[in-house]
Amino acid sequence: MKLSGQREINEFQILEALEIHEGTSLALFDAAGARERLNRMAWVKNASVMKLYPSTLQISIEERVPYALWQRGDLVSIINESGDVITDEVDGRYANLLLVVNHGAQRRAVEINSALATVPDLRPRVRAAFLVSDRRWDLQLENGISIRLPENNLHAALADLVKMDEESGLLSRDIMAIDLRLADRVTVRLSDEVAEQRKVMTGGKGRSGKKERDT
Repeated sequence: MKLSGQREINEFQILEALEIHEGTSLALFDAAGARERLNRMAWVKNASVMKLYPSTLQISIEERVPYALWQRGDLVSIINESGDVITDEVDGRYANLLLVVNHGAQRRAVEINSALATVPDLRPRVRAAFLVSDRRWDLQLENGISIRLPENNLHAALADLVKMDEESGLLSRDIMAIDLRLADRVTVRLSDEVAEQRKVMTGGKGRSGKKERDT
């Protein structure tokens, strides 16, 4: 047997689908049935099975390409670029794929992945992207900071975020969230500890004379 094209599927799974047993005759082997069984496998986009006489079975596999992880509730799936589910069997091999969360996020994974590709220094720090109200994205960084992105001008907002981080180390500070939804301002939500320290230092008041937590 000559096998080519497989990466995600192991040979044992393919042999199991082919249903080849000891003493199986090449002449009597049902190639069409084997191809049908292979095409039912989650990772298989297309399979070909050819009998090459006198004694060779040639199997060619075209696999689906994993593009992102999609979470809704407790269920996480591997999806392709179009947002179609490949499989719900996820392991550590796919940890580098972007995790998109909530219903509808799977169909818009290309949108946020493409935007993040323009800021390569930020992308490795992003743990997940949450689709909010089917309109815009929130990013969750590996250090727990939440980034609230605008519905429009996504690329510009990410570029501004990276620039602020380069200039002030914003994403390494003890904060909980950064709100970029308004074009004319950036709002930073402090962690509870830092907010309490600021409250003590200002006598419980911000510059406006009102108690505040966000800056």
